[in-house]
Amino acid sequence: MVQLNRRIFLIGGLVAATGATPARRMAASPFTLGVASGEPSTDGFVLWTRLAVAPLNGDGLGGMPNRDIEVRWEVSDNESFAPLAASGTVLARLAEAHTVHVEVGGLKAGAKYFYRFLADGHESPRGTAGTAPSGLTAKLTFAFGSCAHYEHGFFHAYRYMAQDKPDLVLFLGDYIYEAPWRTSAGPVPNPSRKYLPRKEVTTLAEYRLRYAQHRMDPNLQAAHATAPWLVVFDDHEVENNWAAGDRGDNSPTGDFKARKTAALQAFYENMPLRAAQRPNGTAIPLYRRVSWGGLARFHMLDTRQYRWKQAPDKDCAVIRDPRRTLTGDAQEKWLLDGLAERAARWDFLGQQVFFAQRDNDGKPATCDVSSDAWDGYPHSRDRIVQGWLDRQVRNPVVLTGDVHRHWAANIKQDYFAANAPVVGTEFVVGSITSPNDGVPSAAYLKANPHLRFVSQRRGYAHITATPENLTAKYFTISTALEPDPAKVTRSVAKTYTVADGKPGLG
Repeated sequence: MVQLNRRIFLIGGLVAATGATPARRMAASPFTLGVASGEPSTDGFVLWTRLAVAPLNGDGLGGMPNRDIEVRWEVSDNESFAPLAASGTVLARLAEAHTVHVEVGGLKAGAKYFYRFLADGHESPRGTAGTAPSGLTAKLTFAFGSCAHYEHGFFHAYRYMAQDKPDLVLFLGDYIYEAPWRTSAGPVPNPSRKYLPRKEVTTLAEYRLRYAQHRMDPNLQAAHATAPWLVVFDDHEVENNWAAGDRGDNSPTGDFKARKTAALQAFYENMPLRAAQRPNGTAIPLYRRVSWGGLARFHMLDTRQYRWKQAPDKDCAVIRDPRRTLTGDAQEKWLLDGLAERAARWDFLGQQVFFAQRDNDGKPATCDVSSDAWDGYPHSRDRIVQGWLDRQVRNPVVLTGDVHRHWAANIKQDYFAANAPVVGTEFVVGSITSPNDGVPSAAYLKANPHLRFVSQRRGYAHITATPENLTAKYFTISTALEPDPAKVTRSVAKTYTVADGKPGLG
């Protein structure tokens, strides 16, 4: 147990014992955006909240006073918060829209804790978080999801995710969307789901407003409060299909560097990340590793900041350039060095875009693939697969978002050779709400026999890992367009088991 912080909690913000006049107290609770935890270690985790009495104010500052606010945080192993396992005070700074990131340490390994925040006489909702175990634990459960377009449905998948009470939650990109109101395909099910502002977001205030809209949702708040999250972004947290320093598709005019700086700042402000991930202008050090004892290791990748620009469609000469990289040289080396350590039974690559091949016509000569996915960077993918083979990685598993459909795939080195061995497994999660109606044709699936399952229904996925095997369940919800949760059901669309040391789906 760490020593308790015995500083006096000063109601009303930064009122030091200097005779200063106390600031006026906030009449309404500032904890409208909930609480979150993330980045678990064997002795702690990150705690997050953001103060906002009026979250949808157009200036992105949540209706807060024009000053820093002192916030108390408390962690306990019981719901009564007595005794405390750790506590302290931290400043919610005006310059960061009154967000709070606390890196808690000194806790017991493999333990469950409760946490809360206090500010200006108000108490936050309470959350639960767990520390990672120190050895080869018997079981790990985690949920993962991606692509939560606020306008295109209600966040029922988050509600069910919270009900499962997993040990961890992974979010694999597109937490928000940058697009203007109602420009994407699909209906807006309820006027309350209209994006603000109506224009495409490009400024810090506008990105902050988009995050606030999402974080006001009670189902998302419940999912954040139930377990630590590991998060990475994809493209829509900045703009569609951006690549390194290059703007993406249908980008509005303006300074892309300024837009990217604003987007990365807002992403950091709203995620339970460590100070090591704090952005610096147009860069954020996002790729990192998180271990769950000797059972699992998560290599969280960044497939946006370091990639070469996407190739023109079907341009084999460009696509097959061996110099092309999706990860950048430094991140590729970092990943392979980490895999070489073989520090856990299961190595999970948490990332954004489809890893296994998806060829539209089944003809090797045409390069009819998505140039935004790993298919657009095949030599980059080959180096990583060969790297885990050379390093004798025991159980490589790729976890993917982006494409708004559930998929399950066998990873091979040669996808056009029917007898080529399976060397890894990929689980692609569908969207929380983002639309993608219809399923690929039978001819498409015949051209890609390593793709074993596809479903267009909204939902999320759940994995239970043990030393002997992992079980992956694909959950779908009956509809994302129904506001009444009592009318929305959940189903298991598919279940797969992968045995220790035997890659693939069979």
